[in-house]
Amino acid sequence: MTQRYTRRRFLGASVSAGLVGGAGCAGPTGSRPRQNNSTRDEDGGRESTSTDAGTEKTTQTAADPIDVRGALYVPSRAWNTFQMWHDYDEQVVERDLGYAERVNLNAIRTWVSYEQWLESPDELERSIEHFLTAADDRGMEVLFGLFESVGREPTEQNLHDTDPRTAPPVQSPSSEIIQYSSLWDDPREYVRWFMDRWRDDDRLFAVEVMNEPGWLPTMKRFANAMFETMAENRGSVPLTVGSTSLANNAEYVDWGVDILQFHYNFPNSTDVFHDLLPNALELGEDLDMPVYLTEWQRVADYGWGSSGEVEQWQPDYASLAPTIHQHGVGNFFWSLMVKPAYVRYMRKRGIINGLFHEDGAVWNRADAKAIKAMSGDANVSGFEQRREWPEWASELKSNHNATD
Repeated sequence: MTQRYTRRRFLGASVSAGLVGGAGCAGPTGSRPRQNNSTRDEDGGRESTSTDAGTEKTTQTAADPIDVRGALYVPSRAWNTFQMWHDYDEQVVERDLGYAERVNLNAIRTWVSYEQWLESPDELERSIEHFLTAADDRGMEVLFGLFESVGREPTEQNLHDTDPRTAPPVQSPSSEIIQYSSLWDDPREYVRWFMDRWRDDDRLFAVEVMNEPGWLPTMKRFANAMFETMAENRGSVPLTVGSTSLANNAEYVDWGVDILQFHYNFPNSTDVFHDLLPNALELGEDLDMPVYLTEWQRVADYGWGSSGEVEQWQPDYASLAPTIHQHGVGNFFWSLMVKPAYVRYMRKRGIINGLFHEDGAVWNRADAKAIKAMSGDANVSGFEQRREWPEWASELKSNHNATD
């Protein structure tokens, strides 16, 4: 894209769309409940919605496909993205992307590993090439992130830990590198290395400089510098930033992003999405810029700050997918593969997420149907359902047993 956006223009559009608050993992500040007087079809899709003001907005029917239908992907037994690339298994990747094809996904989001690049750039290049080809063969484009803000320090112990009870997601790069700009030469070289090879690759959906850098000023400063290097080596592939909220994008448009992202994993009701998603689309229209919900999971109210186990511990994509489908928002759900929660805080609370087991069975057929329906086809005949913890993660399951 040649057009660039300014913070002032973004904020003006955000105000007009009612998005002055955030839309992070727990919930947006400034979101407002709305009376919903809508008609439903037999599959739960909505044909039209009357808002409080009495104006009618036309929405999608259950037969209308969403243009971007994606999932976040880390192999079932990889606890961080370093492990995904360090122990890259072509057969596992091809198998798993085949499962994504079964529910008509056309996009995959995951992260490359700076730490694996430091260890073996040639091996990483071969693996990335294979991943892009495997996705392309199955009709999917890839959203690759280069750095990750979430997780523990990338020590040798944390990078290689495979114990389900202790293995953490891993921040990339380390906090020391992020804090001191004198240590940014290698990360910049890594960005140039990636862009030199894939900046014009039509198998890519976009390149994300970092996932959720907005939590800390030092993280944001590092991500901004790395984005500048990406932009200096820009090709035809769009550039973006993983963002917890649309509000955070006010800065990212100044950087020169081509795509806006927002994450909202656990709204406490569908009303939140019925309010947020039309406004997000309106913002995109005002800016003439794509806007995607690049992380979502289920309706849940976990009691943030508590350490106890929760009742809403299992996947329930069907609780949100029809609402996303109704509003026609391009999206990526977390996660394609059934596995204990990525973040250890959630894992310790007994939470598991994902759609497909390693053998191709789905955790919940209703979830598969709701996700596949976003393509306009909800046929899941032949899908085996198994709502059981994988044996390799059984030590984490406590007393949880799924109920039909």
